[in-house]
Amino acid sequence: MSGYANFKKYDLKHSDFDFRDELKLSSLLALTQESAGASADELGFGYTALKQKRCGFLIVHTYAELFCPIVLGDALTVETWPLPPRHFIFRRDSRLFDGAGKEVAAVASRWCLVDLDDFSLQLPARMGEVHDRCPYRAEEAVSVPNWKIPPLQNGQKVYSFTVRNSVCDHYLHANNARYLDFFTDCFSMDELSSRRVRAFRIAYERQAREGVELTLCREDRGASTLLEARSEEEVFTRCELIF
Repeated sequence: MSGYANFKKYDLKHSDFDFRDELKLSSLLALTQESAGASADELGFGYTALKQKRCGFLIVHTYAELFCPIVLGDALTVETWPLPPRHFIFRRDSRLFDGAGKEVAAVASRWCLVDLDDFSLQLPARMGEVHDRCPYRAEEAVSVPNWKIPPLQNGQKVYSFTVRNSVCDHYLHANNARYLDFFTDCFSMDELSSRRVRAFRIAYERQAREGVELTLCREDRGASTLLEARSEEEVFTRCELIF
């Protein structure tokens, strides 16, 4: 299916890669969101434009399928487009290609538009005429089997840390892409060297602001691992890594 898309090529940096010289999951997610921002800018509802209307987008869910690793020295091109919104939910999909043009990953994400003063949910009409003229593309880059991530039943604490300013973004909470660093740090290098993530999904439930102490918990379930970032009994983010 043809239609609108934003294409952006990235020259990857050493800091984008992990100890295996493979693109970090957090870098992959950050680059798709960089492209999402570039697309929103050219369509008239980017961060700066919406801030003037005192509203903005917050991510709710992400699902990604990884087809092969992106290695040090390679380039990456991201194709992204917005799907028609459904009530309060805005979906955006992306396809990622390596330097040879091979598709290496597909990502789907769901967002909510919120009022920046009280963080109440907003309908698409809040964006104004840019919503009416947006060339939404009704095509999915990937079929999402389930957005919902089950809670841990017998999770084990791995480590805790306090959210500091270096992981926070312009909404003053821990940047959503950084959670993949928090979650992959629940594994040792030996574990990650012997297993390959073929898909992951994340559900963002609460905003972790500076000073919040997060505890990372892990529960292995065969071919997948469930993870939670929580503060006492309150879950902030859930993740499933599928190997």
